[in-house]
Amino acid sequence: MNTNDYIIRLEKPEDYREVENLVRESFWNVYRPGCSEHYVIHVLRDDPAFVKELDYVMEQDGRLIGQNMFMRTFIQADGGRVIPVLTMGPIGISPELKRHGYGKKLLDFCLEKAAALGYGAVLFEGNIGFYGHSGFDYARNFGIRYHDLPEGADDSFFLGRELIPGYLRDVTGVYQTPQGYYVDDADVEEFDRGFPYKEKLRLPGQIF
Repeated sequence: MNTNDYIIRLEKPEDYREVENLVRESFWNVYRPGCSEHYVIHVLRDDPAFVKELDYVMEQDGRLIGQNMFMRTFIQADGGRVIPVLTMGPIGISPELKRHGYGKKLLDFCLEKAAALGYGAVLFEGNIGFYGHSGFDYARNFGIRYHDLPEGADDSFFLGRELIPGYLRDVTGVYQTPQGYYVDDADVEEFDRGFPYKEKLRLPGQIF
């Protein structure tokens, strides 16, 4: 990958439909038959917790090939404090360009911008095998627990990274997912009818 063959810029309203289609293509049949991520991003743009200053797209030869977005949320600390943090995603790359380094370039760029804006930490659900290369660790190692997860349950999907060194030092508590990420399946189905037909498949490795 040539670092001169793409640009990263803020998303514009005229990009919305192309970005939603990009996200749909990126996530289709990955975690479930079909996907909901394209509707999630559609909804989150109007959420008060949406960080429009961190809503980025990656462009190559005039075509959008990647996107990432962030939401404000918080940790309910055990001592009663509320600790502001960010959560991230969906982050998507065009399927034919996955595993070519574009996702990491986009992610690292966005994290640098988030740190420059003064945000202290990012917590979200992801695969440590990929996100570990960008400085993420298991959130449990910061003393942060995932909401509604029973004690002893697998929490290896829950990751975190400090953007300000020491921001999570001496913090233990429960992370809260923004409510905007929870969408109704019927609404997803209705929204998806506006896109070209794609077959939903049950595939090995899906988690829903």
